[in-house]
Amino acid sequence: MQGDTIGIITYVIILLASVVIHELAHGYVAEYFGDPTARYAGRLTINPLPHLELFGSFLLPLILLLSGTGFMIAWAKPVPVNPNNFYNIKRGTIWVALAGVISNLLLAVVFGLLIRLLATTGTLTAGVLAVTSKIVILNIVLVVFNLIPLPPLDGSKVLFAFLPAKYAYIESFLNKWGFILLVLFIIFLAPKVFPPILHFLTHIIVGSGI
Repeated sequence: MQGDTIGIITYVIILLASVVIHELAHGYVAEYFGDPTARYAGRLTINPLPHLELFGSFLLPLILLLSGTGFMIAWAKPVPVNPNNFYNIKRGTIWVALAGVISNLLLAVVFGLLIRLLATTGTLTAGVLAVTSKIVILNIVLVVFNLIPLPPLDGSKVLFAFLPAKYAYIESFLNKWGFILLVLFIIFLAPKVFPPILHFLTHIIVGSGI
């Protein structure tokens, strides 16, 4: 029982740390493209408190945990971004949206390579594997999850940046109903859709290490 509690706490800490890094990546890339809004709002900080929100950071993970779906996700409060400040609005919008996804992918790859290295040298302990494997898996989940083209996820921002003007009604529809569709997806589809994708990507990054 105690081991389960420690495992859940570790899981939640890694998940929240990963979503904070995700939001920091958005803020720093936005600043690179000319928008300092996140810095002025005090969001370019490793202190997790300014980044967390009640539903996405606490209630949703708790609901998923108690529901026993076997699927866990969370998000942080989006960093404020003003695309009008970008040197190039379209390019800035795309790269800022992808920055969070790329940060999570890098975390997954770095810790996946660490698992491979330690396994090769025979120094991979059960405790280290327990933590590093969670980092890899959770960040892969965040990569795939955030690429879903539903607001407020990053995938929707990339989609809208490339969407021709004649399809503006799609953007309008998704902005209105996207969050509801996203919640329904998380509850009913994600537990079925994500496991095979997660298994495939984890195998590519880590191999048979976990």
